[in-house]
Amino acid sequence: MALIESALLAVKRSSFSSSIHISKSLSLSSSSFNVNNVRSIESISIHSKRRLSTCCQDVKVGDIEDLGNSVNTQKKIRKLDSLLHRFRRKRALSVTDMVQSEWCQKQMEFILLRGKPKATEAMKAGTERHAKLEAEVVQKIKIHVKEIEDSWALKLMNFIVGANQLLFEGLTRELPVIGYLEGVWMVGVIDEIRLPINESVQSPFLVENKTRSRDTLPAEAQKRNSKLQLMCYKYMWDNIVTSNFPASRFYTFYGLNSHYILSQEVQDLAAASGFPANTLDDIVMYYRNTCAVLPPSHNELLIRYEFQRDHSLLGEEKFTYDPAWLMSQLRCSLEFWLGEQEASYVSPDERWKCRFCNFATICPNNSTESETKQAETELDTVSKTEIRRPS
Repeated sequence: MALIESALLAVKRSSFSSSIHISKSLSLSSSSFNVNNVRSIESISIHSKRRLSTCCQDVKVGDIEDLGNSVNTQKKIRKLDSLLHRFRRKRALSVTDMVQSEWCQKQMEFILLRGKPKATEAMKAGTERHAKLEAEVVQKIKIHVKEIEDSWALKLMNFIVGANQLLFEGLTRELPVIGYLEGVWMVGVIDEIRLPINESVQSPFLVENKTRSRDTLPAEAQKRNSKLQLMCYKYMWDNIVTSNFPASRFYTFYGLNSHYILSQEVQDLAAASGFPANTLDDIVMYYRNTCAVLPPSHNELLIRYEFQRDHSLLGEEKFTYDPAWLMSQLRCSLEFWLGEQEASYVSPDERWKCRFCNFATICPNNSTESETKQAETELDTVSKTEIRRPS
């Protein structure tokens, strides 16, 4: 069963408007914020018994030789054979997908074709730290749902109450976001959002918390990767709050019934949080209204680096949002996902990444000429097997 996180305010609040007063505000410096000043909210963990579905149907494709030289046909075949269609057509691309592609496209391809390696101890420690930070401002509860519409209703409720907490209390953490960007659906979870102190314009600050197994700051390639992640979140946030959410496209992509009557438990939770709803479309309406009153995020972004052993602060890096650089990175990554280019290898000056890659021994970039041919043949066999695999 898939575990889906959502949230519910512990106290009843009416649906908010642009006249909401922010009772607490925070500075960008993490040291000046006291989490004890933030009231706890409850979170809903949903055990969904159904996988997320989509309206996309499997399309049978014959031999390429039989399809002729039509440009449109070739584009269609390339789309059906793309990594996006084969591995993400029933769910959106995640910000993690984009970031991993920037780290090494070939490694991302291996992960999709061969499976994700087991989490390391450092990765587990990072996950536990994020859960602890979330628990400082969020209290979780669990409910079971059977239908995908209930699951999505709770996901959108999670955003609504998280945004509500930000406006009322100045801080929220682990906020889920979804948006239609550059022609694809994308999802992510923002580590932390704060409201500033002593600024006339209350533009939310986005913060990314990173843990380190060593008491040193990361290499430049790792910093660049983290900056890309946080810039993606800003791009998504700003798109969400400045553009009208494409509800019809959303329902179609995920195969949702907008008039679905929510389960009684979900209706009760919605009413308790201040926005009574009967259908999924009601929740989407509240979601749209919430986005409409939120301001674009601050152009200054913050990454915090902690030492895993004692959670001591190793350093903070503030940097300015660079939309031109972000768009170039997104286009490069999307070309890879859409099958418009082959997976690229790391640059020669970043070959050190290969020492930490689980696929280094079979990667053509690290093999002799004979090993390269063998690895390419093996990868091609796996790829063809994946194409024939039923969804």
